[in-house]
Amino acid sequence: MMVTFGGKPVNLLGNELKVGDEAPDFKVINNDLEEKTLADYHGKIRLISVVPSIDTGVCSIQTNRFNEEAKKLENVQVLTISMDLPFAQKRWKEVNHVESLELLSDHRNADFGEKYGVLIKELRLLARSIFIVDTNNKITYVEYVNEVTEHPDYDKALEAAKQAQ
Repeated sequence: MMVTFGGKPVNLLGNELKVGDEAPDFKVINNDLEEKTLADYHGKIRLISVVPSIDTGVCSIQTNRFNEEAKKLENVQVLTISMDLPFAQKRWKEVNHVESLELLSDHRNADFGEKYGVLIKELRLLARSIFIVDTNNKITYVEYVNEVTEHPDYDKALEAAKQAQ
């Protein structure tokens, strides 16, 4: 898989995940510095929106879009994961009035980034991507955005989340 950042190729650490794969569990931290894992959201469909940094234009738009869409989705937990510090995520969340999704930080160990194959080696940021994980922990949708500075396919991801039910 070829991913670029600003038109320049980057190396992603970890293995590329595909539809049908078992979703790897991971350890990240929430905005209160509490450890969270995929298993913490068991019983729900998980829409995992991965962004390089919440304080950038495309990342902000992506997170706000999924926050609005989350209000319309039944039994779907939307998670946005980035390498941002939890304090920055919390500030951004408050300023943007985000209440329908959870912002999680992978900055401590890059555990999510490596297990989901989205850790950009050169930048220690996460590559923009979307994963849908069903209630049986199977991946039902994956999008690794080819150019990290571009938007994902929101409509396809949302449709996949609805179909995973």
